[in-house]
Amino acid sequence: MPTRRHLAAGGLVSAVILLAVSAGCGTVPDASGTTGQSPAPGSTTQPATSPSPSATPTTPAVKLTANVDDGEDGVKVSTVVSAKASLGKLSKVELAYKYTDTKGKAQKGTLKGSMNKAKTSWTAADRLEPAGTYDLTMTGKNTAGQSTSEKTSFKTQSLALSKQVFPEIYPLDGSKVGVGMPAIVRFDTPVSDKKSIEKNLHVTTTPKQTGSWHWYGNQEVHWRPKSYWKPGTKVVVDADINGVSAGNGTYGQKSSKTDFTVGRKFVIKVNLKSDYATVYKNDKKVRSIPVTGGKPGWTTRSGTKLIMAKEYNKVMTNEQIGAEEDYSLTAAYAMRLTNSGEFLHSAPWSTASQGRANVSHGCVGMSIANSRYLIENTLIGDPVVTTGSSKGIEAGNGYSDWNASFNEYKKGSAL
Repeated sequence: MPTRRHLAAGGLVSAVILLAVSAGCGTVPDASGTTGQSPAPGSTTQPATSPSPSATPTTPAVKLTANVDDGEDGVKVSTVVSAKASLGKLSKVELAYKYTDTKGKAQKGTLKGSMNKAKTSWTAADRLEPAGTYDLTMTGKNTAGQSTSEKTSFKTQSLALSKQVFPEIYPLDGSKVGVGMPAIVRFDTPVSDKKSIEKNLHVTTTPKQTGSWHWYGNQEVHWRPKSYWKPGTKVVVDADINGVSAGNGTYGQKSSKTDFTVGRKFVIKVNLKSDYATVYKNDKKVRSIPVTGGKPGWTTRSGTKLIMAKEYNKVMTNEQIGAEEDYSLTAAYAMRLTNSGEFLHSAPWSTASQGRANVSHGCVGMSIANSRYLIENTLIGDPVVTTGSSKGIEAGNGYSDWNASFNEYKKGSAL
């Protein structure tokens, strides 16, 4: 059994071992928490530091771009300027311009445009003017609401007047016309790119009616409905061709717009065999008129013609048509039907033949009273349907639009 002395010695040994073990794991810290030992030769110590906070992320600026370059020269007038935003939205776009028009007058202003719902794109409402200076200012915001602006300046191509195509629309604005009247657009310069021009010609009808464009040569195009206009129809014709390529380096210049209204239905049917004309108003017979048509060698054309113009005290001579007879006659009332010179007109000199024989040089003659009735009651575009002769109306000789089926007529479209 161990003695007290042995136990005391054992405890001392244990304390020494515990101290050695503690020293093997590390030094014993002092009251301040340090070990009090110097670092080993060749070693270093670093003070304790807290982790540094991460940097605040930067929101990218909105990116603004246009389909024209800053400083670009010779931009085609057919360009429709557009702006786009990425990494944000557009807040404002302005396209300012200045140019000198064909009359030498300085013009300046701002071209309107529209933005999409997402406010990521903007498109100008019109094309450009020749020899113009444009400034496109784009402003947008990124997702953090920070604003950025960009400015793009450019110049458009110069065009000689001979390279600019001007449209003229008929009937005139505010007109009331007959049920056969086509919408007509004429151009002062030949059009070779008919497809591009026709794509920018628009007809709106109320009530809606199906129709088609038909080209007569390269400077005139007509639009007619499938059947005669419905009385009371309102028609809007929009030639939106400003800046549109017309081919061969020519471009549309100055868009044009007009509207007209269709009147009551009024149709004149001329029978060259019976030498009578029958007048119908809203499909009801209202008058029967004795007439005389063209004699042999001067046959009046059969087909559907339209009243093109009204003239008073119209002088008619043999030189105008190349007739051998020497004459100069004055028709008190005359309504033109063809470019070649056929009229409905007063012919008091042939009263004895009216309703009996054809003795004219191609026109349809009648009494002064009947011609006065017609000139007072007709509208430009009222149909005159002539039958009884073997000679037909030529395409483009007056408003000849109704002498072809609608399917044939549509073939005259460039689209």
